[in-house]
Amino acid sequence: MGQFSAVSFRGKFSKKLTAMANFKGHALPGSFFLLFGLWWSVKYSFKYLSQKLNRKCHRNRCYQHLDVIEGAAKVIFALIGMLAEQFVPDGPHMHLYSSQENSWVKLANWQHTTMYLFYGISGVVDVLSYSPLKVPLGLDRLMLSVAVFVEGFLFYYHVLHRPMLDQHIHSLLLVAIFGGAFSILLEVFLRDNVTLELFRASLTILQGTWFWQIGFVLYPPWGGPDWDEKDHGNIMFITMCFFWHYAAALLIMAINYTLTYWYVWGLAEVQQTSGVGCMMLYIMAHSTKSQLI
Repeated sequence: MGQFSAVSFRGKFSKKLTAMANFKGHALPGSFFLLFGLWWSVKYSFKYLSQKLNRKCHRNRCYQHLDVIEGAAKVIFALIGMLAEQFVPDGPHMHLYSSQENSWVKLANWQHTTMYLFYGISGVVDVLSYSPLKVPLGLDRLMLSVAVFVEGFLFYYHVLHRPMLDQHIHSLLLVAIFGGAFSILLEVFLRDNVTLELFRASLTILQGTWFWQIGFVLYPPWGGPDWDEKDHGNIMFITMCFFWHYAAALLIMAINYTLTYWYVWGLAEVQQTSGVGCMMLYIMAHSTKSQLI
């Protein structure tokens, strides 16, 4: 009896560790996508509203520096993701094939590593776009579109032959992924189109929150009853929940746009007031000089 209890305890403990690892595997990319989506929602709103006020500084040098920093951040996040996938305790540790067992080693981790790799390449192209190498215009958007497409293609085969609920919840993620890939591809030809840029931001936020949702549904970090994989009601709820997530993403976009508008409008008012003040000082100084003469 004691031996059975010990075995049972070890089994539950091992299962918990696996669940936590799988949950973290979804939470990590979810956090990355959520951060980038939120950043893009503010960045492109600010850029568009600033252009409306004809502030050339923000259209040129300022945004070039931001794009370089963004590309570098993308590379850093990709490296963190690749290292995490490879060197977690139960990761492949850079072993792709086991000759002893004649089998592949942790292909799911390798697929995630490949996904991060292409996002890292996209970040490198972002940085090179503002280097003396004269990278063709639009190549940064093209590589980002390729990275998102690779992510979707990998995920399509990542969940093949899995239980119905697992397949469905990941297939909904593919809607956001391939939608984002197509939208970014359009940006190659329609450069600086704020509608496409904000649409990309909304789908990226959706990706981020949905990755977290997948983790909570399939690998609940605090335990609890498992979802019935064959219950059609669960499929219907998950589908509805997906669009709730997108509604929340659109609400976040609207809030960020409104806050950015207030900030830019307030900044413009301050600059306008400063400009009027400088003009008054100039007139007063010129008038005083004339009187002295």
